[in-house]
Amino acid sequence: MRKLILMAGLLMLTCSAFAQIETPVKWAYAAKRVSATEAVVLVKATIDNGWHIYSQNIKSGGPVATEFKFTVSKDYTLVSKPSEPKAVTKYEDAFKMNVSYFENSVVFQQRIKLKSPRATTVKGTLTYMTCNDRKCLPPDDITFSVPVAAK
Repeated sequence: MRKLILMAGLLMLTCSAFAQIETPVKWAYAAKRVSATEAVVLVKATIDNGWHIYSQNIKSGGPVATEFKFTVSKDYTLVSKPSEPKAVTKYEDAFKMNVSYFENSVVFQQRIKLKSPRATTVKGTLTYMTCNDRKCLPPDDITFSVPVAAK
């Protein structure tokens, strides 16, 4: 009996060693100055085939919307909220409602007003949820840091 329990335990350890954490979304960041006093922070999601992430504009009762939280800084202020391109909107049975989402890739843009011409760094956290036609992964928080070059 002890050998059977030991074998079962070893089998479970071996199986868990081969388990992979799914990461169907890869994030990239950049910034470009558009004038001496303004810049745009670009946040790009590259999404594996068959998966999608949700828009920032999701009604309550649905999936977790993509959300950006920027760290307050003395070097810049945010100009409105992050913009996004037009999303695909479809009915999802899992949520019993129409939801807006992005497939393949999406670039979110945040305009900032710079308080000086020197270089700075925009920091923050983004929260997102990703699903495919079979399952949804738990929401994930990603911390980012984007350098903005001096003009």
